[in-house]
Amino acid sequence: MSLAAHILLRNVAVTFPVLSFRDRSLRSRLVNAVTLRRAAAVPRIVSALSDVSLDIRAGDRLAIIGANGAGKTTLLRVLAGIYHPTAGSVDVAGRCLSLFDLQAGFDEEATGYENIVRRGLVIGARRAEIDARRAEIAEFTELGDRLDLPLRTYSSGMMLRLIFAVATAVEGEIVLLDEWIGVGDQQFRKKARQRLDEIVARAGILVLASHDVELIKSTCNRAILLEQGRITAAGTTDEILDRYLGGAKA
Repeated sequence: MSLAAHILLRNVAVTFPVLSFRDRSLRSRLVNAVTLRRAAAVPRIVSALSDVSLDIRAGDRLAIIGANGAGKTTLLRVLAGIYHPTAGSVDVAGRCLSLFDLQAGFDEEATGYENIVRRGLVIGARRAEIDARRAEIAEFTELGDRLDLPLRTYSSGMMLRLIFAVATAVEGEIVLLDEWIGVGDQQFRKKARQRLDEIVARAGILVLASHDVELIKSTCNRAILLEQGRITAAGTTDEILDRYLGGAKA
């Protein structure tokens, strides 16, 4: 376990401008262009996260709990550096392994081997690191000669094998996970679960966003409750789950 891993968020906010459908329509744009009229629409601002402060240290296995739309995935993307905060600060010490948005960087016209390199670069691996692990990744997929073919010829199960193999080939001190990954047939799922367990065990920090109560209880020692982009409670896993589930039943 990396004792140097550390995440510190101070008063983080994330907002997105959203235009109405009318403002984005082709007809509206054409009318504005023909009449030389400048669009006067002001985009609506949607707040995805508000005043989020977190101190996550080595050894923490943090569950992000909340209803759909609460901001769980947005928070993970902030931790991964995909989204930059509109306000506040984010300090992350340690390499992040982001196990979500797993299909980013894949090209259906490129071969499996070519996509190993493409996706590896997307997740922040160095080219030399990818080349060194290329054979290991290929072996883990169990796809054999199919890796020489373009991705458009793959079944969904084959795609998932390749995606998972590349995503977990590079380890990090910090693991960010949006639900637990289940891929392939029963035999491959067992192998994938073993690899994921090993990665999490070696990581300094795990941040898991999930609705799976049993998974959260068995994996995490801390939890936060997100509601409409704000942390409304923080504590032990049992405390936060009791509050969340109690509120859901009310």
